[in-house]
Amino acid sequence: MPDLDIAILANALQEAAAVEILPRFRNLGDGDVRIKTEAIDLVTEADEAAERLIRARTEAAMPDALFVGEESVAADPDLLPKLADADLAVVVDPIDGTFNFAAGLPLFGVMASVVSKGEVVAGIIYDPMGNDWVIAEKGSGAWLCGPDGSQTQMGVVPPVPLADMVGIANASYVPIEERRGLLTRLAEVRLFTTYRCAAHEYRMFVGGHVHFLMYRKLMPWDHLAGALIAAEAGAHVARLDGSAYLPSHVDGGLLVAPDRESWEMLSCEVFRPA
Repeated sequence: MPDLDIAILANALQEAAAVEILPRFRNLGDGDVRIKTEAIDLVTEADEAAERLIRARTEAAMPDALFVGEESVAADPDLLPKLADADLAVVVDPIDGTFNFAAGLPLFGVMASVVSKGEVVAGIIYDPMGNDWVIAEKGSGAWLCGPDGSQTQMGVVPPVPLADMVGIANASYVPIEERRGLLTRLAEVRLFTTYRCAAHEYRMFVGGHVHFLMYRKLMPWDHLAGALIAAEAGAHVARLDGSAYLPSHVDGGLLVAPDRESWEMLSCEVFRPA
């Protein structure tokens, strides 16, 4: 693993939230919110300003690292393929849950992960509203870190029967015909929902509050940090076909469960590939 002071990156996320994000929360002006690809895919002035600040702090601390930010890739799509072969990269989502942020809902986060030679070695999810971080470094567990320096180890919920499971299932990018079948099969679990914010969904999972997470579209800034944190909390994490999730993957779906047996049950009964 590279020589990495994870606190520098954690502090950069906190600074970006304090300086660029929270002052704009419920205070966005005309023209501060724009559509990227569709009406549910937004970018705000806060996203772009926060990413610029995080990038500046990252480049000062890790000048040799490739910086892959969501908004940087939106401006230069050729940046994304470089992630697979980078010796060292920092991947950032300046505001995860932009739709919520733009709507004035206090359910958004700031995420970063560190990739070394194709392997995710660190992940951070910062909650600006709670002013705390969930952090994992590979092999060291998943931890909730408070602004007072407190640290609490995170862990997955104990497995339960399928009919008692509560979880997150984001079907937004599932083709319509396949989606009908998926939504029917989801009747087998107790409850499913989506908060349109992977940052908080992963935090809920490693806090022991839900039994599964399922996503179809896999942009690295949305899932690399959370997938590592979940794995370090004890979860079984794999793409929908059972293969390992890698930083280069942008499709193939992702399923996260408390253990392999729960993962296989969900895969067979609910999320089986079409």
